[in-house]
Amino acid sequence: MSNQLFDAYFTAPAMRAIFCDAGRVQGMLDFEAALARAEARVGLIPTEAVAPIEASCKAELYDYPALAQAIATAGNSAIPLVKALGKRIAATDPEAERYVHLGATSQDAMDSGLVLQLRAAIGLLESDLAKLAGALAAQAERHIDTPLAGRTWLQQATPVTLGMKLAGVLGAVTRHRQRLSELKPRLLSLQFGGASGSLAALGEAGWSVSGALAQELELTLPEQPWHTQRDRLVEFASLLGMIAGSLGKLGRDLSLLMQTEAGEVFEPSAPGKGGSSTMPHKRNPVSAAVLIGAATRAPGLVATMFSAMPQEHERSLGLWHAEWDTLPELCCLVSGALQQALLVVPGLEVDAARMRANLELTQGLVLAEAVSIALAQKIGRDAAHHLIEQCCKQAVREGVHLRAVLGANAEVSAQLSAAELDRLLDAAHYLGQARRWVERAVAEHTQFSR
Repeated sequence: MSNQLFDAYFTAPAMRAIFCDAGRVQGMLDFEAALARAEARVGLIPTEAVAPIEASCKAELYDYPALAQAIATAGNSAIPLVKALGKRIAATDPEAERYVHLGATSQDAMDSGLVLQLRAAIGLLESDLAKLAGALAAQAERHIDTPLAGRTWLQQATPVTLGMKLAGVLGAVTRHRQRLSELKPRLLSLQFGGASGSLAALGEAGWSVSGALAQELELTLPEQPWHTQRDRLVEFASLLGMIAGSLGKLGRDLSLLMQTEAGEVFEPSAPGKGGSSTMPHKRNPVSAAVLIGAATRAPGLVATMFSAMPQEHERSLGLWHAEWDTLPELCCLVSGALQQALLVVPGLEVDAARMRANLELTQGLVLAEAVSIALAQKIGRDAAHHLIEQCCKQAVREGVHLRAVLGANAEVSAQLSAAELDRLLDAAHYLGQARRWVERAVAEHTQFSR
């Protein structure tokens, strides 16, 4: 449901437009127009009937308050729409009205209309995911050697790079793009089964009409109608949930890096963005909040789609109904999160100096592992671990840098030179395969984008 106060924050306008009332109605009307063309192609209805039907299949021609009232009585949106369509055609061409909705059922119009909407939605998602992937790749390469503290259990751990952190998000986005490409043939599939799936009302013409209709709508022709087999929609919903989760991960990390105590990475600034109603100094992660909010709401919506799968027989009571607003809302949520990510990622403000300073907060302790591993090559793992552990405790007890303790320790100095210790305690020299991970993520993105 459109919400004037919050839509601009949580939803992309283009996605909301796809799933507005007119968008829903037009999807069903596109199905009805295509059905008439398909049936004329196979000789089931007169060719002359097509033009009057097509002329009335325009969403702007219909009274939405009246449709809303009728839906409340009819139980779905297609029944009153088809009646209104028939009345409009009958007013000018009673003969053509005979062929409206021939052989179809309300679910055919609603489900196939939804698929047409989803096709448009996928187009937006593909475009935004591609843009986001490009922005992430650029930032990952830009910061491929920018060290910052890794965090495990919300505590400082061994160093990583900002490029490596962003490459992790890039990898997830690339996989989501792959998944979206793979599921499209399954999702963008015609639903056409008539009253209970057999297309008996069309007799022997049922199969030929199905093929022609799929061609008219540029949808795949499934092996059979899927009116109560909802895995296609649930697969898409699951992917939307995963995309929301990956964007939520980005938002969560960004919000933590923006904390005053960290102050390492910031959302791009803009007049009025992230301010407080009382505190002039505040710079709140308002875009990250949308990413986290979408990731929080999406699982419940995905769960609803899963809950609606065990539908009764050949037409569901209530479970089908539970899908109607759920999947569009998922699309709108994810589109809104993508819009915020596209605002944030290209304009990230990075304080590399603060990252370096934060790496020194532990006074060298965060790199104790590097010293321990180097020392282990000379005196053995257990002995090295115990010795460096004791040095760490001493550094904490005395409130001094680990480098000073190590340099003064005779056992350590006997094995490692001053230059070696300096190098081991420099975060830039303890980044492992971080550069390689970035290069691989960018290469995969580039390969998929070709």
